[in-house]
Amino acid sequence: MNLSSNKQNTSKPAGQTVPLSEAVGLVLAHDITEIVPGKKKGPAFCKGHVVTEQDLPHLSRLGKQHLYVLDIGPDQMHENDAAELLARALCGPGVQTAGPPKEGKIELLAAIDGLFYVDVDRLTDFNLVPDVMCATIHRHSPVKSGQHLAGTRAIPLVIGRSHVDQACAIAGSNGGLLVVKPFRRLKVGMVVTGSEVASGLIDDKFGPIVSKKISTFKSTMIGVNIVTDDRLAIANNIKGFLDQGAEMIIVTGGMSVDPDDITRHAISDAGGRDLVYGAPVLPGAMLLLGVLDGPTGTVPILGVPACAMYYRTTVLDLILARILAGEQMNRQDIAALAHGGFCWSCEDGCHFPACGFGRGA
Repeated sequence: MNLSSNKQNTSKPAGQTVPLSEAVGLVLAHDITEIVPGKKKGPAFCKGHVVTEQDLPHLSRLGKQHLYVLDIGPDQMHENDAAELLARALCGPGVQTAGPPKEGKIELLAAIDGLFYVDVDRLTDFNLVPDVMCATIHRHSPVKSGQHLAGTRAIPLVIGRSHVDQACAIAGSNGGLLVVKPFRRLKVGMVVTGSEVASGLIDDKFGPIVSKKISTFKSTMIGVNIVTDDRLAIANNIKGFLDQGAEMIIVTGGMSVDPDDITRHAISDAGGRDLVYGAPVLPGAMLLLGVLDGPTGTVPILGVPACAMYYRTTVLDLILARILAGEQMNRQDIAALAHGGFCWSCEDGCHFPACGFGRGA
């Protein structure tokens, strides 16, 4: 779809009127309406329909002796044939078509539960090809099997084969433009910090909230340890979960810059490396993300700020989905969350993930 008006391909194949008996294999240039008095009025044959031998008796009953049709040349394609080629090229792992084209359009579905990915720059290149289009949901959206992800079509009824070939080459590189990566099912250990929680002065609210998020992704919480604000104790509990085979560790509380907030220092003491502290996301600016070296390999560790107790959706939801999809996020990835990283706090209730929060990255 070339958006430059002086380069837009607006040429249309010429139509012609042919006798009904000579129309087999040609393409209708307009709808043919059927009227049954008192019962229905609507298209018996739609624009773009390829006339078959079986259609001739029906068309004759409608009083058609001639048809206005399009004769598709060898360097052209019908919109339905083009849509099928485009859809196959677009589908990467975890993505499938919803069925045959309808009026020239094919929708694409998630074949599995997981996180949706699309290379936005390559999607733009695809849509710069004349006479084709593909529209998608936001990348990094968690999706369920069967969920609609995108739609594609050729824009004109008849399209040049060269344009379809060009678009398919762009879409099909690297195994397909649209991908759904399955969520890993990890064993998760959680360390809740705070002397007021450990002493029983206040109830732990972090544990139930985070555990529910973990279970949503079908990962398993192997333990929730409540620890006082003691740097050594926090570090030892983190190491303890590594020894238990934890594949991800979440630490909550004590993530601000106050002198007595020592959780991020304890994470470093426990062997945390490649640490990124701070994220351009609200709520959730004081996130910490890094990795540990455990017996099972590299283990992601998240330091979760207190906002996760008070807001339904925070930076934790954005990061958690991507880590469980297998990403190893770095400072560049975190910085990119700024675009779309401001939550609207919708007055009629949270709509996440059916919203733009975290989807600009």
